[in-house]
Amino acid sequence: MAASMNATSPTGGFRWVQLIVGVVCMAMIANLQYGWTYFVGPMSKANSWDVGSIQIAFSIFVALETWLTPVEGWIVDSLGPQRGPKLMVAAGGLFVAIGWLINAKATSLEMLYLGAVISGVGAGGIYATCVGNAVKWFPDRRGLAVGLTAAGFGAGAAVTVIPIQKMIASIGYADTFFWFALGQGGIIFILAWLLRSPEPSEVPAAGAVKVLQSKTSSTPGQMLASPVFWLLYVMFVLVSASGLMVAAQIALIAKDYGVAQSVVLFGATTLIVSGVIDNLANGGARPFFGWVSDQIGREYTMAIAFTAGGLAYWLLGTAGTTPWTFVICAALIFFTWGEIFSLFPSTCTDMFGPKYATTNTSLLYTAKGLSAFVVPLANVLKSYTGNWHSVFAIAAIMNFAVVGLALFVVRPMRLSISASQDKQERAVGQPAE
Repeated sequence: MAASMNATSPTGGFRWVQLIVGVVCMAMIANLQYGWTYFVGPMSKANSWDVGSIQIAFSIFVALETWLTPVEGWIVDSLGPQRGPKLMVAAGGLFVAIGWLINAKATSLEMLYLGAVISGVGAGGIYATCVGNAVKWFPDRRGLAVGLTAAGFGAGAAVTVIPIQKMIASIGYADTFFWFALGQGGIIFILAWLLRSPEPSEVPAAGAVKVLQSKTSSTPGQMLASPVFWLLYVMFVLVSASGLMVAAQIALIAKDYGVAQSVVLFGATTLIVSGVIDNLANGGARPFFGWVSDQIGREYTMAIAFTAGGLAYWLLGTAGTTPWTFVICAALIFFTWGEIFSLFPSTCTDMFGPKYATTNTSLLYTAKGLSAFVVPLANVLKSYTGNWHSVFAIAAIMNFAVVGLALFVVRPMRLSISASQDKQERAVGQPAE
């Protein structure tokens, strides 16, 4: 009995097993987004498909991976802590496998789009569940746990970049789709049965938590009725859009600056070196700033990260015109942008409680999908002004605006809500249910 209690207690290793399983599952879906680019050229050549038409499949995948997560999160929360995570991730594993198997056999663009639909649904379910599980198991280290989980998705494709390219070169893109479908989907399906959410007695007591957290859990409807949620949503859109504007245009920016093909390190060009460093910075930012936020609070961490981000955009626009300054400034942008995928889910759960966290964090995650529509405006503005300076200036202003909202609007509102909850507790003589 003692051994059993220790295995599932917050001081034991069970919740860390849950976190590791979630990180691995996230890494297994990373290729669906970050490995896609290596298949596009071979597919176009083999089938005489237009690249733009092929990329519609990618857009379908991202849209469904993002916008369906609230529904998938609600299913997980509704099924309960024992069944919800297992069934959703197992189904997600099957869906991502089937999606890439369809890609392997696709003889038409319509089949390719069908594969994108199925894999997008599966990936969204896995993403929502793993992030939701992390915030529930780790109220005392919520930022770090979500950061590590998000890093699995952000950096998980790094170890398969070379194998994918070599397999495509040796056996073709279709067989590569086929074997990765079986490998990635199979691993997810097997690991899914280890997942579950915690019972109330399995998480640390409130005294172990350093940051401001709500004493009640809000339903999705209650959260959507809260002005604090919509402030957080706007903040997410602003920071996400500023980063995506650069991430989507980084090659074009380097070309316009005349540094893209400059050799900077061991024969590698500025663009190649920047790409490697940017991915590492993007992935590393998530657990790092998540950990910082566990120590000093979410809003103060946002202020530090997004102030540095605003400065990074300004620096890229004014000093990024040489190869190494371009590499450094771009890396700083990614390092101060990637953490949104740990800070915002953590803040959301701090505000609205863990009971419905899978659904609630998924609703906030749709801000990523909305922010993507802002990206084309960067090209319009660049064409209108003839340079990138105005784009970087607006990106910097967006980050600084979020700093102001975090410190002077969101935090005072949260302090007021917390004081009200404390007053209610004292009035009734017991913690709020």
